[in-house]
Amino acid sequence: MKKLHQWLYYAGSIFKIIGGFRNWPQIIPLFLRPRANGEHLIKLRRSPVVLTVRGAMDVWAVKETFLDEFYTRYGVPVQDGWTVVDIGAGIGDFSIYAAFGRPETKVYAFEPYPGSFLLLNENLEQNAMVNIFPFQQAIWGKAGELTLDLSVGEPLQFSSREVVVEPGKTRQIKVHAVTLSDVLSQQALDRVDLLKLDCEGAEYEILMNAPIEFLMKIQRIVMEYHNVDVDHTHVQLIRFLESVGYTVSWEQNIVHEEIGYLFAARVM
Repeated sequence: MKKLHQWLYYAGSIFKIIGGFRNWPQIIPLFLRPRANGEHLIKLRRSPVVLTVRGAMDVWAVKETFLDEFYTRYGVPVQDGWTVVDIGAGIGDFSIYAAFGRPETKVYAFEPYPGSFLLLNENLEQNAMVNIFPFQQAIWGKAGELTLDLSVGEPLQFSSREVVVEPGKTRQIKVHAVTLSDVLSQQALDRVDLLKLDCEGAEYEILMNAPIEFLMKIQRIVMEYHNVDVDHTHVQLIRFLESVGYTVSWEQNIVHEEIGYLFAARVM
């Protein structure tokens, strides 16, 4: 039964892309060439937003954000005037989704991977986004230098979890990391209306090391969670968030058992 649900989901996604992208004939073939090089432009059918992508993984991220609207479905619609922090901003799809048409909303977007950050800036420029503030930084449990593991495949899958550097291994880069409390302090944010995370397992380190006085400033959290190991699962994350004053709901991904979507709202 699960295999059937997965097949129906993927088949439905193709039709959703056809219905949601004006230039779908140029986009669908990217799924047949998952390692395709070069840049490609996505033109949304129901929005003037255009997004430059590198390949199938970027297309899928845009589909989940703009067509499936996962962060709204499992979270809450962004309101004009909100302050949003986007950790794991990738190519900027969620940041633009949150800020476009909401001139009073401010989005602080953090993306450590150089290739994704370049594309993020390109997408901000071609959509004339002046209320999104990009930072090429990783967010982690402590400030300093962080090694990113690039060996897991596509750019949006690059892990920001701390790794052991292996001599001679070339699929790793070092980036500057700051903490969640650093972000709020440096940007003078007394209130964050929505914190979005999609950081390939770094959510545990980021949230569980944040001082309670800074978590108190964050009203809502929406994320794609990643079950990393027995000590780092959504169950532990839910318990932690509930212990610091959030109500939490979650839903498992229909295809991948180790990931899902989690929404936490501060109890008023």
